[in-house]
Amino acid sequence: MYNDLLAIQPEVLMALQNNKPVVALESTIISHGMPWPKNVETALAVEQAVRDAGAIPATIALINGQSKVGLSRDEINYLGQTNGVWKVSLRDMPYVLSKQLTGATTVAATMRIAAMAGIRVFATGGIGGVHRGATATMDISADLTEMSNTNVAIVSAGVKSILDIGLTLEYLETMGIPVVTYGQDAFPSFYSSASGFTTPLRLDTTKEIANMLSLKWKMKLNGAVLIANPLPAGSDVAPDVMEAHIVAALHEAEKQKIAGKEVTPFLLKYIAEHSKGESLEANIALILNNAALAGRIAVDLSGLD
Repeated sequence: MYNDLLAIQPEVLMALQNNKPVVALESTIISHGMPWPKNVETALAVEQAVRDAGAIPATIALINGQSKVGLSRDEINYLGQTNGVWKVSLRDMPYVLSKQLTGATTVAATMRIAAMAGIRVFATGGIGGVHRGATATMDISADLTEMSNTNVAIVSAGVKSILDIGLTLEYLETMGIPVVTYGQDAFPSFYSSASGFTTPLRLDTTKEIANMLSLKWKMKLNGAVLIANPLPAGSDVAPDVMEAHIVAALHEAEKQKIAGKEVTPFLLKYIAEHSKGESLEANIALILNNAALAGRIAVDLSGLD
């Protein structure tokens, strides 16, 4: 927890020192996930959802050569309105920190910093994974490899539907990462509550999830657990409707020769613009839903120590 590269907000530090529940939150949703001012409004609402569940939020970003664990309102506003903020995954962290640049953390980078700070539960929208066409491009998100190394539970709305969900689930199985869906047998696909795949594991209460996490790490079975949290009925988008938007977005990305870490934000922006905002509203609903569930899991997990 004590590291000169970490700047832990006093409220978060006090919670960690007293074994109070804390939930880590990523910052790419602020800088790259949606337009201003919706991005800042959503980030603040997500933090409030964690508080309402009984936990302390810790939004993570790289600012002035430090990994900030817990951001002020001014820092969230800065990330939401500043151009040129780096989208930081693991490979970028040393460069951005050494150059004292401003960086918003992806799932992989947020997980690593959360683990360094001693935070065990992390809420995000959807994880990265194996990209469509990866058999040719080898485009596999660092989120997956980091999950095999880092003891942090990730609450997400499944795998981003722009990815190859089947191959991502296969990869997670190979890496020994438990995949648990909360409250249903269907594995969700980000915007939609079902993906066409059955979940590997199912648990129906936050106490069951917390108990599983505690036992896993007590057994020295290192690595993450992916907790897939489906969108509530009425908030999701029909899978066939979303698939049509995804196919169009992928075609446009190929046409414009979008590659690397720019692909995901391009696709999400394209889909939001061409779904008349339906995907954006689903995105906001799912991150709020995930934050609330993560808060409850963190509360139950802290009660087991």
